[in-house]
Formats: sequence, C-alpha cells, structure tokens
Amino acid sequence: MITFSGKPVSAGIGFGKVWIYDKGGMAVKRRHIADAEEEIKRYEQARALATAELESLYYKATREIGEAEAQIFSIHKMMLEDIDYNESVENIIAKQMINAETAVLQTAETFSKMFSEMEDAYMQARAADVVDISDRIIRILSGEATQNIGDGEKNLIIFAEDLAPSETLQMDKTKITAFVTSRGSSASHTAILARSLSIPAVIGLHREIGKELDGKPAVVDGYTGVVYVEPTREVIEELTEKKRKKDMQKELLAELKSKPTETLDGRKIRLYANIGSSGDLGAAVLNDAEGIGLFRSEFLYLESKDFPSEDVQFEAYKTVAEGMGDKLVIIRTMDIGADKKIDYFGLPEEENPAMGMRAIRICLDRRDIFKTQLRAILRASAFGNVAIMLPMIVSRDEIIRAKEVISEAKEELLAANIPFSQEISLGIMIETPAAVMISDILAKEVDFFSIGTNDLSQYMLACDRQNEKVAEFIDPHHEAILRSIEMVIENGHKAGIWVGICGEMGADEMLIPRFLKMGIDEFSVAPSQVLTVRKVVRKSRS
Repeated sequence: MITFSGKPVSAGIGFGKVWIYDKGGMAVKRRHIADAEEEIKRYEQARALATAELESLYYKATREIGEAEAQIFSIHKMMLEDIDYNESVENIIAKQMINAETAVLQTAETFSKMFSEMEDAYMQARAADVVDISDRIIRILSGEATQNIGDGEKNLIIFAEDLAPSETLQMDKTKITAFVTSRGSSASHTAILARSLSIPAVIGLHREIGKELDGKPAVVDGYTGVVYVEPTREVIEELTEKKRKKDMQKELLAELKSKPTETLDGRKIRLYANIGSSGDLGAAVLNDAEGIGLFRSEFLYLESKDFPSEDVQFEAYKTVAEGMGDKLVIIRTMDIGADKKIDYFGLPEEENPAMGMRAIRICLDRRDIFKTQLRAILRASAFGNVAIMLPMIVSRDEIIRAKEVISEAKEELLAANIPFSQEISLGIMIETPAAVMISDILAKEVDFFSIGTNDLSQYMLACDRQNEKVAEFIDPHHEAILRSIEMVIENGHKAGIWVGICGEMGADEMLIPRFLKMGIDEFSVAPSQVLTVRKVVRKSRS
C-alpha cells in the first residue's frame, strides 16, 4: 500500500482506479516567423475561438452546477480580453519575431509568476487561471485535441499535477469518484468546482505522481486528505464504514432543508450564509440559507487590476440580490487592508497593518472610492432585499460620517432618476473591544449588529490570527470573548435592534446553545455549515 497526504478541499470518500491525467502534447517549440502582422492575426483568431469555447463552457456549467459557479468561465473570458495580457503577447511576437505559441507561453509564465508571488491566497490561485487560458490558446494554435478520459471505464480517481477548472468541467463526472493533484490551492476554482459537484478532492501532495500508479486501485479520504493506492483490506473496510456513516449524516441533514430554524421552545432564529463572491451563491441556495449574512465585497477589488467601476460592482451585487429573491442580502463594504493588500490602492507599508489603515478607515479617507461602492449597492437594492454593513467600527463618529456619504450617494441617484430602496437597512460589524464597550451608543445609530468573532478574538486576546506562532493562545471559548458577545446582544436588544454572529464561532456546535441562551438572533456561517447549525438550533432551548 502506498499512502499520500495532502490538503482536503472537498469532503467525501471515493473508491476507484487511478487514472493519470497527462496534459501531454502541449510542448511548445520556438519558431522564427517572417511576418509579425500575420502571426498576430493568427493569435487573434485563436483567441476568438478560445472565447467561443469559454462561452460554451459557461452554458454547460450553468446547466450542470448553476449560474453562480459558471461565473468562473466569465472570469476567464475577461482575462482573455485583458489589455496587458494581449499587449504582452503581441509585443513578444512583433519584437522577437517568434511564433504565437511561444509568445503566449512566455506571457503565461510572466503573469502566472506575478500572481503566485502575491501574498493574498485568492490572487495566488489566479495563477492557475492564467495558465488555463494560455493552454487553451496554445492548444488551438497547435491544433491539439482535448484529452478525453475513461473510454467506457467508470469509478476513476483522477490524478494530475494540477487541474484547470475547464478541464474539470469537461470531464464526464459520472465516471469520476475523486480528484487528486500534486499542486493547487483551496482557493482555486477547481477546488470550488469539486465542492460544488460534491466530488472528493485532495490537493497539494507536493510530490511527483508517477505513471506507474495508472490503473491501480485507490481510495481518497476527502475528510483527512489521505490517499491510499493499493489499499489493504483493513483500510477498505474502515473507509467503507466511514463513508456509510457520513452518507447517513448527509441524508439526515438534507431532511432539514425547508424546515424552520427554530429552538425547542419555539424561538425563530435567522440562519444566513457568508459568501466571498457571487460564485458562492449556488452553495448558499443549495444548503437552504435563509439569506446572505455577509457578502465580502472586497473580492471585487482583490481580483481586479484597478478600482472596479460602479457598473461592475452593481452587476455583482445585483446577481446575488436577484438570486436570493426576497431573502436578505447583507453587503459588507470593502474590508481592505491588514492581510488583504491591493497594490493599486497605494497604501503605505505598515509595521502593524491589523491596527492600521483598513476597512472603514480607508473608506472615510477615500470617500470617492467609498461612494462608488455605496452607489452600486444602493442600485442593487432595487432588485432585492439588500442591506449595507460597515466593518471595523470603533466610534459613533465613523457611523455618522459614513451616513453622510450614503446620503450623498442617495441624492446623486435621485437626481439621475436611478431607482434604489429608500428603506435600505444599515448595520455595523462589532469586531473591536471599543465597539463592544460602546455598543449601547452605537446601537442607536443602526438597524442591526453583526459580531465578527474572528477579528474580535484577535483584538480581545492580543493575538494576530495570521501569526502561526501564537495560534495556540487563540481560544475562541475564552470567557472575555463570550462575555463581550453577551454584552453586545444585551445592548442591541435594549435599543430594539437584532444581533447576529458572522464569524467562525457562529458554527461552533459547542457554543451555539450558549449563544442561544444569550439571546442571539442570527447566525451567518459558511454555506456548507448552514444545515449543521440548523440541526443544533433545533435541538437547543433559548
């Protein structure tokens, strides 16, 4: 038996036979050309064909996994239209007088390296997207066919160095029981697709996958990240039983869909989902979230090379608002700074960025950027039940100043006859000790509180949550944190507003009963945790 260990990114257990996915046939030979203009024209034709393929993949993905996840291919299409990318390819062709395949490969290597060296995990994952679109163009230029899997076989475990999202989608999922890659990240679109398709996946083996494994029996544990090739009878029996129990748990949770999130003594609790982009909407709907309690809008800025326009933001917010129908969608204004650095913001280097310019501080300092986002959110409120939430508040003055910008945005939209909801709600995140201590004052200025337990914990315990060296000192069950949460709930209720939790602690099964006794009104958790939280709530008393 051979054992591999990696990072689990899609839960489940898959039994089957190893099938090595070898991209092959993509070796690019550098070739001198005589006519740069004709070669650029050949590149443009290949790019047009690649765009058409991506459109086809978008519609295929929409049918198979939903429109939200299909946005991956819209993003790829946008990347194909990127001015910097295309100028790089064309300049290399013209200046070096070489073939388009080599120019695309050189551009892909440059852009992929740029993304992979960024500190943000989301941006690092975009390196795979650049490689994917570049491989597509090279394949078209070279006349290579797409690799098909299986030839009538079933129960295949796909082993690969890495998998692009388009490769994952084009495979016949009825034949596949698991994905295993030696590279990749949990933020990659392939990992997201695997989760959306409910196919077990393990990434980051960080070792070469030899062709000698091809055809051998294997089992993948997508819960622990362990892969067994030629497993022993004991391992097969153990994982078969584990799969049976996990499947039973899923069936029991599935029965909770459409059932009320209500305690044993009849108190109704709001149960919402946290999402990082419109691409997560499908998972929220699939898991029966009653709304979106936290839309992390900063993803729009993180994936852009420049400030996203009002229209670009509006379309993203509108997609989520329409997708949730009458259900509440709370859009948090951009929480940029700290660990979410973006070069084009031009923020200075800080010794302690977690305590520096971030979130609402940037918004109030750069009111033009803030107002653009607020106008987009307000416009989206005409298409659904939208609320605005401000992060990292530490004073009443910050709320007052933010309200002034919101009022200006409303006046501009009214003057331009652009519709929006006049009754849009305003909430704030409670994630600093300062906000906890004056929550009675802050509650008079807003419609709701959402407690961000991730940042609240780091500030309460003086432990940087990005610092692995102090990880052992971060105790989410620390009494100081729990008492702070209770104080916020009491002050919110005294002022007549509802109070929720949108941090990791909201899905802690040990803490949920205590939060309910404190009087919490709402939980907003990862889509995959929604039904588990509902189960705990329905077994608890408030």
